[in-house]
Amino acid sequence: MSRGTTEIHRKLLGGKESGRIELDRIRGGDNCSNSDIIVSQSPTSSMPHGIPTFSVEILNNCFTGCNISGIHLKCGWFSSVNLINPKIFKRLKFDDCLVNDGKPLLNGSLINFKYSTTRLFPLSVSSVICG
Repeated sequence: MSRGTTEIHRKLLGGKESGRIELDRIRGGDNCSNSDIIVSQSPTSSMPHGIPTFSVEILNNCFTGCNISGIHLKCGWFSSVNLINPKIFKRLKFDDCLVNDGKPLLNGSLINFKYSTTRLFPLSVSSVICG
């Protein structure tokens, strides 16, 4: 490159430690992360009195084959008109909901449930235990 042209440099984010963790996961280490749990929601048919109903799917998408337990979601003041099996999903306190009673969600497994309320509650993974 001549001295008259502008040089472009790229900096990788995350530093050495981030790269090391991802490399271990590629090699098949037991590491997992919050991003291995995929939470999706969609509206479904409303209840008879017009109360909106939402379908939730929670998937273990760990590409290293890991089972993940202790899955906690940020869920605000989550509530539902219809009963949800507390072994599948329950709010422990504000912004802390537990999935699958804390038990492992096997790799590739899916948990689903429906809830009915006046609005969709944003749900996102806050913590997991790899195992």
